[in-house]
Amino acid sequence: MWRFAPLVASNLRRRPARTSFTLGSIVIAFLMYGLLGALGHAFSAGAEIAGVDRLLTIHKVSLVQPLPESYGARIRRVDGVAAVSSATWFGGVYQDDRNQIPVFPVDPAVYLDIYPELRVPPEARERFLAERRGALVGRPLAEEFGWKVGDVIPMRSNIWRKEDGSATWELLVTGIFDVPETGGDARNILMHYAYFSESLARGRGLVGWYIVRLKDPDDAVRVAREIDEQFANSPYETETSTEKAFTQGFVNQIGNIGAILTGVLSAVFFTMLLVTANTMAQSVRERTAELGVLKTLGFTGRGVTALVLAESVLLTALGGLIGLALAWLVVGAAEPALRGYLPVWYIPARAYGEALAMMLLLGLLAGAVPAVYALRLPVVEALRRA
Repeated sequence: MWRFAPLVASNLRRRPARTSFTLGSIVIAFLMYGLLGALGHAFSAGAEIAGVDRLLTIHKVSLVQPLPESYGARIRRVDGVAAVSSATWFGGVYQDDRNQIPVFPVDPAVYLDIYPELRVPPEARERFLAERRGALVGRPLAEEFGWKVGDVIPMRSNIWRKEDGSATWELLVTGIFDVPETGGDARNILMHYAYFSESLARGRGLVGWYIVRLKDPDDAVRVAREIDEQFANSPYETETSTEKAFTQGFVNQIGNIGAILTGVLSAVFFTMLLVTANTMAQSVRERTAELGVLKTLGFTGRGVTALVLAESVLLTALGGLIGLALAWLVVGAAEPALRGYLPVWYIPARAYGEALAMMLLLGLLAGAVPAVYALRLPVVEALRRA
């Protein structure tokens, strides 16, 4: 079939305006597919990489309600719990209100053990554990603001104040951490909970939530139930769930992102199918006589059908590849502006594979009816219409 490629290409050039408009529609469709694929991945990445052996314990009313610091010891005594660390939302601002940075006061050693996927150099880990004002900074933040080990960062909180009335904590950069290439949020800062708590004007003895690492992930349901039963009917009742379930639930507060994207893309691709199919039908009807001549010269019905399908697939593949290339460029260009809101912002590899499959499927479906018409067209009828 490769030797007939020039013939297939020439058929597409027969009506430049019609082909251009159809091609443009396909480009836009796959451009949208790429952008929505990146958006969907950005929202779901947290749930996809969440640890299967971790639970999150929050206040039953809301995540913003604190829990007593004393709960940590009681949770550790639950059978099946390997480690427990608290974490608190600091509400960090650096220099300007536009620089909103997630900062988390945590139990340093335990937190790093619970999240082994955080790539912290051994010497940085030791400095962090030894320095009370120490902070571990995600590499994207360090590169954006030019921070390096040894720098002191004045980090202001828009929630918490010190006893002296100040809202600024001075953090010493003791190390820079990375996350796995498969995903994760490195745009945050970890600080010592002890340094944070000892300076508070109010809120001492309270934490935001607890992260629980399990000895056996299969015990998640039982351990979560036992934790919540301990604090039932108390002033600080809890709700415990797996980290993945919590993250997915947080995403679902925005809406069912998957259903929204599926609905939008289904409408777009159905429209593209109709447009492409109409283009191919018109093109084949205009070449009725030529199809008859090809069959007269010895082309089989299947051969003519293959040429029609090849033309349809070539059209969708060309438009799809251009659209994906544009999506890749747009996603890359938007990354610096969105990194503060969507730390995981790229088109996942699986989206490219799915796009290639859709190009082929769209081309075959759009060319199916014209191809059947060409297959069944008698030579005499084709020449008579000419």
